[in-house]
Amino acid sequence: MELGTAAPDPTLLAWGAALMARVRGRALSHDYQKTALPNGLRVVTAYRQAYSVAISIYVGAGSRYERDEEAGISHFVEHLCFKGTEKHPTPRHVAEVVDVVGGDVNGATDRELTVFYAKVARDDFPTALDLLLDLISSPLFDPQEVEREREVVLEELASIEDSPSQLVGVLVEAALWPGNPLGRDVAGTRQSVQAITRDQALAYQRRQYVPNNMVIAVAGAVDHQEVVDAIWQRAGRWPAGAPATWIPVSNGTGPKVTVRYKDTEQAHLAVAMRGLSLLHPQRHVLSLISLALGEGMSSRLFLELRERRGLVYEISSYVHFFLDTGALTIYAGTEPRKAPSVISIIMEELERLRQEGLREEELARAHKLARSRILLRLEDTRNVAGWLGGQELLLGRIRTPEEVLQEIEQVTAEDIKRVAQELLQPQAACLAAVGPLPSDGPLASALGA
Repeated sequence: MELGTAAPDPTLLAWGAALMARVRGRALSHDYQKTALPNGLRVVTAYRQAYSVAISIYVGAGSRYERDEEAGISHFVEHLCFKGTEKHPTPRHVAEVVDVVGGDVNGATDRELTVFYAKVARDDFPTALDLLLDLISSPLFDPQEVEREREVVLEELASIEDSPSQLVGVLVEAALWPGNPLGRDVAGTRQSVQAITRDQALAYQRRQYVPNNMVIAVAGAVDHQEVVDAIWQRAGRWPAGAPATWIPVSNGTGPKVTVRYKDTEQAHLAVAMRGLSLLHPQRHVLSLISLALGEGMSSRLFLELRERRGLVYEISSYVHFFLDTGALTIYAGTEPRKAPSVISIIMEELERLRQEGLREEELARAHKLARSRILLRLEDTRNVAGWLGGQELLLGRIRTPEEVLQEIEQVTAEDIKRVAQELLQPQAACLAAVGPLPSDGPLASALGA
């Protein structure tokens, strides 16, 4: 669908001229600048003294926008956008645009957004921008490519079934959010992907890929007004639309214990409980809890389960933050007969954290680790573009790194203990297990279910 073929609108052109006069020469504000075009398309830039320029186009499309019968359509559409456009009619033509300049282009679909991104040398910024805008505005969805890519996605789903560490994550999320898009794989199911038609994919793309449902973020040695001018020329007259909104979660949870039998050498375990939303004022507290609990070789679970007891090779924790909910998840891989012991120790460590909180040195380590991760990540232009675009799309505002670091530093030991006592309740925990485990009885007992 080509969105940019309308005749120039004198009103829009006048607005553009006025905007250019206002913005030129303006100093950077909070290390980024933002302009909203009349059609709702938001442009955010951050100047960085770098050889590269990164462009990320964020779209309000993802698995949370999908009905059960169209599960996986966001992911499928993102794949199809790379399979040919009016200007670049084949996948090879698309790939060659960036390959010949030594750059990188790709896309990704998550639950609450889809992103198309490119990273190129500074001089190739116009080429990369033109390609990304072409991908999202005029994909061909050639019927043969649709069927070919359907098979690719089905293979992707099959690879998850063959990866117990990934599969156990899907199963535990299904228990946390039953009957909701958050509780299924972003790529959908074999049945849903096989049922998606070309017309359905086109309708979804036309509905969600509209300028008032997009953010374009650019990071590198480019002037904000240069970026706005380039986007204005290419996309300033795309018509706004009426995209669908995401599906909220309900209060119910699924089974306490889910076991998928597989003839594997290890048992793969995931213990999870609902956490906090992306908008919650205590979300940084939960992030620090996860850092101290299971992120890194000096975390509590790593030291206890691997270093002291030798029960696991891999043990980790991580948090998810969504617009109206979140999760804390702990993953472990162990010998099947040791699975109940591993689960019992995980639950004991959660209880200890609830009762005692973190020692001052543990909290200091978590503060330092969180700060370092943010600062090191933002040395890369692609990550800077992601920082800008993701926040603007989901939150409608951008917190600077300085703001976030200050919020993290303000987290106290009392905050940690309070949030741990509220969230790390044993009755709130769900367990998923994949491996040669004949029954969920011992696992349920270890969980305290």
